[in-house]
This record gives sequence, C-alpha cells and structure tokens, in this order.
Amino acid sequence: MTFVKGLKCRECNQDYPKQPIHVCETCFGPLEVVYDYDRIKSSISREKIASRPNNLWRYRELLPIDGEPKVGLYSGYTPLIRAYRLGEALGVKQLYIKDDSVNHPTFSYKDRVVSVAISCAIEFGFDTVSCASTGNLANAVAAHAAKAGLNCYVFIPDGLEQAKIIGSTIYGPRTISIKGNYDDVNRLCSEIGDKYDWAFVNVNLRPYYSEGAKTHAFEIVEQLGWKIPRHIVVATAGGTILPKLAKAFNELKRVGLVEDGECKIYSAQASGCDPVIQALKKGTDLISPVKPNTIASSIAIGNPADGYYVVKTIQETGGWGESATDEEILDGIKLLASTEGIFTEPAGGTEVAVTKKLVQQGRIPRDEPTVICITGNGYKTIEAVAGIVEKPFCINADLKNFDDLYNQLNQPSREKAVAGKR
Repeated sequence: MTFVKGLKCRECNQDYPKQPIHVCETCFGPLEVVYDYDRIKSSISREKIASRPNNLWRYRELLPIDGEPKVGLYSGYTPLIRAYRLGEALGVKQLYIKDDSVNHPTFSYKDRVVSVAISCAIEFGFDTVSCASTGNLANAVAAHAAKAGLNCYVFIPDGLEQAKIIGSTIYGPRTISIKGNYDDVNRLCSEIGDKYDWAFVNVNLRPYYSEGAKTHAFEIVEQLGWKIPRHIVVATAGGTILPKLAKAFNELKRVGLVEDGECKIYSAQASGCDPVIQALKKGTDLISPVKPNTIASSIAIGNPADGYYVVKTIQETGGWGESATDEEILDGIKLLASTEGIFTEPAGGTEVAVTKKLVQQGRIPRDEPTVICITGNGYKTIEAVAGIVEKPFCINADLKNFDDLYNQLNQPSREKAVAGKR
C-alpha cells in the first residue's frame, strides 16, 4: 500500500503524478514527494514501528514506495551513541553521535538514500541505475545495484581517494572518472540522463532519493525515546540531508508519533568549499558557486543543488552554520577518534570542528540535547590523516629493546612524578 499522493513543485506548487521526474515544467523548481498524512496517521504507531526489523524500512509509511522494498533490508538503524568523553571535551552535557559510519553495506549515510532510490527505480521499471558522486554515493549505488541485479554506471571526479574508487569498482559497475570536480561530473550526468533511459538516483530520481535522508532523523527521535533533539549538526554537500531532517521532524509531529519539540539545525562545511555558509553569513539565500579546495572531498560540492533550501531551513529552525579549515577538520577527526573510538572521514571531522565553534560562540547551549551526525567512515579516506598520526615504533624482538623504548616514552611522566614529590 502506498501513501504517496504524487509530486509537488517546491516553488509554484504545481502537482505531478508519481513519476521519475525531478523538475517542474512550469517554473523549473525542484519536485517534492507529497503524502496522505491523514491516512498515515491512522496506519502508523510507535508499537507497529517497534515490531519491525531494525532497518530504515521500519518507517515505510513515510517513504515513497508502493510495494515491498527491494534493497536496504539491512541498512539504517545505526547507533545513537551518548558521547560522554567528547561532550566533556566540547563542554556539552548531553551530546550524542548518530553514527552512520557503520551503515550497511558501504559505511555512510548514502546507503539510506540509495536504498529508497533503487527500490523506486525497480518499481518504475528501470534496468540501469547511475549517479554522480564524490565517492560515498558511488559506493552505495554500486553495492545496492549489485544486490538488486541491475546494470550500473557511476561517475566520479578524477583524483578521488583510492579506497572510495575500489569501494565502488569491487561491486562490478562501469566506473567513469571525469577530469574536473564534482560540479563538472554532475553537469555531464544531467546531459547523459537526458539521452539515456537510466535511473540517475540524484537526478531524475532525486525527489525519491532525498526522502531516504529522513530516516536518519526518524531513528534519532526513536532512539531518544521519541523526543526531538534541541540541536543537530550535519555537514552540507549537495544539501540533501539538512532540509530532510526538518521535514522528518515535522512529519513525526503531523502523524502523531511525537507531540511537540523544536530542533535548531546547523550546517557544517569546509572553509575550502563553503558556499552555504558564505550565503548564510551574508544574510542572503542566493548561493554563489565556489571552486572546491579542501581535504573534505565527500562534501566538496561548490554548487549545491539544494543550497537555497539548506539556508531556508536553517533560518526557519533558528540554527546557524560554520566552516572549518583543513587543520581544524583533522583535529576534529583525531578528537572524535581519541574520545569516542569512532574513525570518521573529513566530513565528520568538519562536523566535530564546527560543533566546537558553535558551542564556543554560545549558539549551542552547553546543557541542551545535541546530536552530531557522522555520515561517513574514515577508513575510506586514510590519505587525509596519514601525515598526522604517530608512526609505529620499530624494535627488535628483544625485551631489553622494549624496556628501553618504554622508559624513553615514559621519561617525561616519571620526571613529572618525581618533581611532584619534592
């Protein structure tokens, strides 16, 4: 049973049937999935959700599929971790990490959006799926396409991290590297999408693809005991996830799964690619494209498709945004790893660094529930941190060699202890 009424233009409100289209024919605005919330309210409950498998489809009434899901049966429902040690380091009493770095099967939040997009692609009758990607999306599309038995083409910028390239090619898609940045790749994919009858998850299936991002917020609320957090920090790349978090919170209230609660949503970007933050600080909703120059390649999108809606959502929720330098991003990666044992990619380091700034600025109070959304795994981007981690010590297989090294490493501690006794 479907609860989808169709599509609606975000700008002029023109209605469309549920089809693989993403742009309004009247005003060229983006299209959004519309649901029958009255029917959903009478069909969904906390108890029904709790009885279902621990995957993203436990919220299926609020997702745009007609029949049974075809992929993503093990995706979603990632841990919400109470981050005591990181919270102490940042000065936040109630800090949580929503950890999509362990999402199945490709270790990023993209497994959510791709699960929904490919399930819709199958319902629409496509036999080939594709995407433009900075890495994580390509991994997810390739993996889910393999699971579904679909043909797959993924397009990536030249010079992507080796782990992300292999993390796509291992599943057997046709992987095409484009000379240029993500925006160059995206432009080409739009042209290819016009010519070939393929399901581009982030082009002609974008309205359905983006709905998968809501499950990130649905899970946070359920894992907090059906409470909406007061603050949430998330990285902005193309701008898909941030507006969908707000939509998800509103939908939960609309269908009666939560009674109330307001959440301020904050955007995190790298200083070397921060068009949304620049617009926010200028007090405008006009996004001026930038040329990316940052180690945070997964969020290095200089012309975000949904940038306008990111700014609008931030303003509507009373949130804010900040950017972080590459050095601050690396410090954020190390801080999260050393306090919570979570190794994130540079996007996650950006979120930690920006959260630190927002707390110091007083924009995020130190005593209110705050969630940092970690959306990708650090093992895909080890090049970023290879130069800042301590190199292994090499000794012979000899106890005296270890004793000498141990004494050398702990000399400052012993001298400090002796000085303290004087």
